[in-house]
Formats: sequence, C-alpha cells, structure tokens
Amino acid sequence: MNLRKIAPLAGLALLFALPVLPVPEFWITQLNYIGLFALVSAGLVLLTGVGGLTSFGQAAFVGLGAYTTAVLCTHYALSPWVGLLVGLAITAVIALMLALLTLRMSGHYLPLATIAWALSLNYTMANMEFLGKYDGIQGLPPIHALGISLQDGRAIYYLIWVIALLAAWGLCNLLDSRPGRAIRALNGATTMAEAMGVSTFRYKVVIFVLAALLASVSGWLFAHLQRTVNPSPFGLKMGIEYLFMAVVGGVGTVWGAFVGAGVFKIIEDQLKEILPALLGSSGNFEIIVLGIVLVLIIKYAPKGIWPYATAALARWFPAEQRQRDWQDAAPLATRPKPAAKELLLEVDKVRKQFGGLVAVNDVSFQIHAGEIIGLIGPNGAGKSTTFNLISGLLPLSSGQVSFRGQAVGGKPSREIARLGMSRTFQHVKMIADMTVLENVALGTYLRSGKDTLQALLRLDREEEKRLFAEAERQLQRIGMGEQMFELAGNLALGPQRLMEIARALCTDPALLLLDEPAAGLRHKEKQALGDVLRQLRQEGMSVLLVEHDMEFVMGLTDRIVVMEFGTKLIEGEPAVIQASPIVRAAYLGTEH
Repeated sequence: MNLRKIAPLAGLALLFALPVLPVPEFWITQLNYIGLFALVSAGLVLLTGVGGLTSFGQAAFVGLGAYTTAVLCTHYALSPWVGLLVGLAITAVIALMLALLTLRMSGHYLPLATIAWALSLNYTMANMEFLGKYDGIQGLPPIHALGISLQDGRAIYYLIWVIALLAAWGLCNLLDSRPGRAIRALNGATTMAEAMGVSTFRYKVVIFVLAALLASVSGWLFAHLQRTVNPSPFGLKMGIEYLFMAVVGGVGTVWGAFVGAGVFKIIEDQLKEILPALLGSSGNFEIIVLGIVLVLIIKYAPKGIWPYATAALARWFPAEQRQRDWQDAAPLATRPKPAAKELLLEVDKVRKQFGGLVAVNDVSFQIHAGEIIGLIGPNGAGKSTTFNLISGLLPLSSGQVSFRGQAVGGKPSREIARLGMSRTFQHVKMIADMTVLENVALGTYLRSGKDTLQALLRLDREEEKRLFAEAERQLQRIGMGEQMFELAGNLALGPQRLMEIARALCTDPALLLLDEPAAGLRHKEKQALGDVLRQLRQEGMSVLLVEHDMEFVMGLTDRIVVMEFGTKLIEGEPAVIQASPIVRAAYLGTEH
C-alpha cells in the first residue's frame, strides 16, 4: 500500500480516536465547529467553486435547520430527528422557490439576490415572536442515537464528523459521475453542455438545493450542540465567512472545504485573543487580519490551500491514474440509422436579424442521409450563424428548420440534440480541468439515465463503465486513445478540436455539425480526420461542415453550399463550385 492510501487512513483513524484520548476539551470543541463549518463550505464548493454560482446566503439556510428543530423540540416536544426531517423539507421548499426566482440571473445580480434573501430570512428569524426574537430559543434537548445521549461535545463529535465525511464522500461521488460532469460544465461551458443535451438550469437548481440542505443539516447539529439558538450566527456576516472558508481552502475541491473551515476557525479564535492584547483594545480586529489573509491567498494561491498543498506534495503522494476497468462493459444502445438517402435536414428560407443587421438572409438547402455537405464562404458570410440557427443556439427570425421530418426551429439545443443532431464549435468549448476522457464522456449524457441521488450514493458505477467505454471507443476512432487521461486544457488546439469531434460522436448522432474541424490540425491529422468522416458516411451518418481549408473540403464533400454576406450564393458538387466564376469573385473580389 502506497503513502497516498496510508495517509488518509491514518488521518481518519486519528480523527475518530481523539475523543477517547486525553486531549483538551478545547480541541474537541474546535473540531466540532470545524465539522459544522465544513458541511456548509462543502455545499459552497459545489455551488460556487464547481457550479460558478456565488452565494452569500448559506448562513440563512443554517438558520432554517436550527430554528426548525428548536421550535419542534421545545414547543411541541418532538424528537430532534423529526426536527431534522422537517427542517430539510422546509429548506428544500424555500431553496427551490429561491432557485426558481434567482438562478436565471447572471453577473452581479445573483450575488446581490443572495444577499437580499439572506437579510430577509435573518430579519424574519429576529423579529418573530414565537422564535423568541433576538433572544432566540433555549433549552433544546440533546440528540439521542442508538439509545445513547449525545449531550456533551465528545459524544456529538462522532455524529458531526460522520455526517460531514459522508457528505464529502457523496459530493466526491457526484462530481465523478454523469450528473457531476454536467455540473462541472456550469462554470463557463453551458453552451456546450446544452448542445450535449444537458438542462443546465435544472442542474443549477439541483446544486442550489443540495448546498442548502447541507447547510440545514449543519444548522440542526449546531442547534443541538449549543442547546440554544438565536439569530446572530445566521446573519450575512457568517454567510460571507462561509464563502471565505471555501475560497481559502480551495473553492473547487471538496476537501478544501475542510481545510478552509479549519484554517478559519483556528486563526479566528487565536486572533480574538492575540489582537486585543497587542492593541490594548477590544473589538473584532480578527476580521481585518482574515481579510488580509484572503487577499494573500487569492494572490499567491488563487485556487486555495488544498490544491496548492496537493501540488506541492505530489512528489511524495503522486496522483493515481483512473483505473481503466471498463473493457468488458456492455455497449450503449444506439439509435436507429436513417434510411439510405432519407431527407435528414431541410433548411427553408432561414433568416436571422440582429437589430437592423441581416446576418442570414433566406438561406435554404437540404441534407440527405449519408451525405457530407460543406458550408463555405468568406469571413463574415454567416456560416457559423447558420450553424447556430440549425442547432438551436440562436432563435430564428423567420423560416424553418426541419430535422427528420420534425420542425426544430425555435427549440432549445438540448432538445435538438435528443433528436440526433450533434455539433462542435468554431472556438473549442471544453472543461479545461477535466481529462480528455471525461470531456468526451459528457457527450454520452443523453445515452444514460442515472440521476443525482444515485450518483451521490455511488449506485451508478456499472453505467459509468459503459459511458467511459464509449468515450474511449470514440477517442480511439479519431486517434487520441493515448491522450485520454491528459487534462484537456493541456492539449494543443488541433487535438482539442479532435476531442470535440469525439465528444459529439458520443451522442450517437444521425447528423454531425462540424464548425472548422480541420483548423489547427497538421496534414496527417487532416487526412486521418477525413478518413474518419468518410467512414461515418459509409455507416449512414450525415455531416455538415464549415471549413476554410478548400483542399480538405473539395476532397471530402458530396455537395457544397457557398454563402456570401448572409445569402446563399450557389450550391453544387465540388467540381462545379471550383469552376464557378461567382465563387472566385466572392473569395477574390473579381471574376478573373
């Protein structure tokens, strides 16, 4: 067994041995609060670090969990476990309502919205008579588990840390799954994810509610640890501090939440004693130092302490490559292939206006099964805009697009992807800190059905093997099998484009839309790509491609559509297009 496996086990053993060792009670108290804070911070890692949704309001959800169990236990003499369940239900309902109201906001509006509802919830807690107003509720009973009273700090310690570690285990499982890859696409790759069939808004709601539930559990534990609740720990200040913990520890890593919570709690408590003594005055001076610490970490370790520490220790604890355990996995189901020469795509007088600018002007053409069609034209001709109209990334101003006999104009790209149309992008869209294999596996999203709960509980492993087997098959097909474990962000532009094609092929499309697939490829890579596309054509797949490399287009396509200034100039076989004087005029500005 190597050090990378021994160290976590040793740390876990020490963590659970501490309460029975003769350590100071202060240590146990500190670790209890670190576990509580880490639960909330882990939710923020998922929401903010991975999903890209900044929230300052998690402390309000902590308060919901705490006040719910306090009211039920003191006013109605119900069990704390009932308080937990009811608190989770109330938190889920409120979080869902807030998510539906606020998550369509972008930029600075979402953080401002989280501040607004955090202040509102905290104000409500502080001004409701039956919640005790600012005095809060006292006399909460201790939690009992398996007939044991968890009344003192050493007893409840185990419950806190079991829940915190289970939450971390679940989040790690989630991020290494089909829904997890979709969630990781929320932070900067939503357009690509939607084109692969992912409902990005749905996953924003999922992680928002999940982060709120983790905060609610932390509040429940906090209430029964303290045996009293009041509004002070659930205000905006604490919401900011939770976000501080996530950023300091490593906002994109689950275990960074624990590091951040530990660093924050230890530094804060030490500063509360040291600074007043040094300055000869009482006050919350620790906030100033914590702010300076945050600035320094953002400057010198912008990804947080945990990623920085793991990178520094990589020499002694080298990262393990993913186990390639999917060789015997059953293949994924495939969609029925179109009949030979079936009319696959019909573009009928599509038009797109941006204000007074007509970017695409009544363009029409058709694609039949087993055809490779080229869409060419000078820069600014409207080719990529036409692509975006066909694939649902842009709404039509007028006209219609039909795919396999079904009108798809105006449908979102994820619904069009379900019908069997997949695409790549002019500017490569990927998740840079995921491996090539994981990026390509995102293309299998629509070919599987395991949900978030199954991923959290790690009940999706057999299906994950099938997804990775398909991703590897497509990577091998385009000659990138040996690069599947590399980080996608480390690839050159050419291999990134090939990776995009493999991802699109994983959707099992009937029609493949390729936007400048040969850009950045070397000559041999272009030849290999051409061979792959010809093989796809023989298998009944159709391809529509935008490309500036005329030699590549002319040697590959069955027909070519030429555009100029948003209009269709001419359509025909490659030989006809090459000989056309109007095409030469469009490219060279002259007919001679």
